[in-house]
Amino acid sequence: MSSVPVTAQTAGKAAARAAARRQERLGRHDRPNRTGRAARAASRRPGWVTYALLALALAISIFPLYYTLVLGSSTQQEISQRAIPQWLPDLSLFDRFATVISATQINFWKALTNSMIISVTASLSVVLFSTLAGFAFAKLRFAWRRGLLVFVIATMAVPTQLGVIPLYILMTDLDWVGKLQAVIVPAMLCPFGVFWMTQYLSSALPYELVEAARVDGASMFRTFRSIALPAALPAAAMLFLFWFVMQWTMFFWPSIVLNSQNPTLPLVVQSLQGQYFTDHSLVMAGIFLVTFPLLVIFAIVGKQLVAGIMTGAVKG
Repeated sequence: MSSVPVTAQTAGKAAARAAARRQERLGRHDRPNRTGRAARAASRRPGWVTYALLALALAISIFPLYYTLVLGSSTQQEISQRAIPQWLPDLSLFDRFATVISATQINFWKALTNSMIISVTASLSVVLFSTLAGFAFAKLRFAWRRGLLVFVIATMAVPTQLGVIPLYILMTDLDWVGKLQAVIVPAMLCPFGVFWMTQYLSSALPYELVEAARVDGASMFRTFRSIALPAALPAAAMLFLFWFVMQWTMFFWPSIVLNSQNPTLPLVVQSLQGQYFTDHSLVMAGIFLVTFPLLVIFAIVGKQLVAGIMTGAVKG
């Protein structure tokens, strides 16, 4: 459709006025239609197929936890006879929990304390350093900025197993084998966290705010603390929970540098397995006890976690 000025030049002023009136009428009629379609799209409810797929995904996600509880409340003889010994867990599950907590071959409370110290310390460190690096890569101009960011991202492609031997030699030279710092220090930095915070701050923090703070006389650290850090809180919360879960469930590196006198929770579960006989109900009860704190955390902050992920996805 030609515009009104083009119509005036080609067909005259009368035709241009008629075209303008026609466009105004079409716009008046079309605006309510567009508003109505948007309202209908917003109020449209998902169909039964959507609910069926969601129910299937929910069942698949819950089944491992359900199966752990069922095996944890069954005897070794029942487990060896049937794949699903019973349909619902019973009260004997709490007896298994008490047995795991009071077992003499493991130190459950020490393992719980160690896991909490490692997870919280490493997660706070990753959030701090990743936010600092993300702010620098996203809002500051310096030589080799893009090349350094690409180098940091490229380190994610290096398998963790390649660095195990040099890292173990370093820990031996530092006399850190068997101590918590051997697990905490290597986990204090995360390339994914740097990439995540850089992507988030690139979109969530306008240059105008940083420049206004600098013009008002704020130092670079004050600008980071007062402007960048509050803007980065949703993505920082998501990063904290992500790294907390990673450290809480990590088994490979702690099994190398820690010992039975100073274990974490995943190592305690391994200690429940005997050399010649394994009580699977006891092991499953221990697995649930390791998982339970994470379930509590997700139940409390799950809404904020999803909001942070969605915000980061949209802004990133």
